[in-house]
Amino acid sequence: MPGPGFCFAGLYMNKLRIVFMGTPDFAASILRSLAEYNDCCVTAVYTQPDRPAGRGKKLRPSAVKTLADELGLPVYQPLNFRNRDDVDALAAMTPDVLVVAAYGLILPQSVLDIPSLFPLNVHASLLPRYRGAAPIQRAVMNGDHVTGVSIMKMEAGLDTGPVLLQQAVSIEPGDTAGTLFDELALHGSQLIVGALRMIAEGRAAFVPQNSELATYAHKITANEELIDWSFDAHSIHNLIRGLSPFPGARTTLLLDGKAPLPLRLTPGEPIDTDTGCTPGTLVGMHGQSLVVACGSGAYKVNELRPAGKGTMKASDFRNGWLKGMNEPFGRMALVTDSF
Repeated sequence: MPGPGFCFAGLYMNKLRIVFMGTPDFAASILRSLAEYNDCCVTAVYTQPDRPAGRGKKLRPSAVKTLADELGLPVYQPLNFRNRDDVDALAAMTPDVLVVAAYGLILPQSVLDIPSLFPLNVHASLLPRYRGAAPIQRAVMNGDHVTGVSIMKMEAGLDTGPVLLQQAVSIEPGDTAGTLFDELALHGSQLIVGALRMIAEGRAAFVPQNSELATYAHKITANEELIDWSFDAHSIHNLIRGLSPFPGARTTLLLDGKAPLPLRLTPGEPIDTDTGCTPGTLVGMHGQSLVVACGSGAYKVNELRPAGKGTMKASDFRNGWLKGMNEPFGRMALVTDSF
């Protein structure tokens, strides 16, 4: 049974017809708000094709597909829009508005031209700052204190379109990319409903971006996940929390007589006291935390995940993997190391 917001033929004639496009949890929150908004109806949902995941590499649907199925909404998963049949199928739905949130595809002009009113994007930054694929992670990794959400009209450029609404959100010291995803998704859900209301009432006024102020949030690369222990402790903390919970910042523990041990670290605590040790040295324990020397200051590791194992407390790691060893235990590999 189709859920709230779905359009049956001949019904809801005065409501905005929406086609939604998105993929991860962030986008699913936006979709749910649209489905619950009485003055629009979602005619279709587009999301990325199912991807292999987990150890068994079984195909896993996106968060948006899972929610769309729950709501009884039709789902489409084209690989891209290079096939004209996919473009024509979307055009046949005659949407008033496309709403896009973290879809993961760059839409061609042929798609952006389809809605009778606007193609709108829910972008997790205060544009023109952090255009691109990873705005939330980049804001945390860079140690920013403020980020936000923007509702913009899409055009051919990468997040370059004029902005309708924005909401600033503070980044607290304990925030991670994961906690910000949740908060920004909530604000984005509220903003998109406000934007659609403004459009329906003829009050939408888009403001061009100042491209001279633009910065870019490029996709996170595997090399960027590596912790460079020559950096100061606060920069390392920003990297770790900006990559938490996924994909996780990583390093490799080097112990005498043992094979290198890859680790992923959860956010801990930077301390300003210098240990006098070479950056990357696993100095020892401080309370229930492992301490690693940094280029300036040190980093307290509270939890970590050895390769192929679950996340464990630092004290349990000490009592298991480092049992019988004296401090300093060893060192974390530097980015210049090779094995």
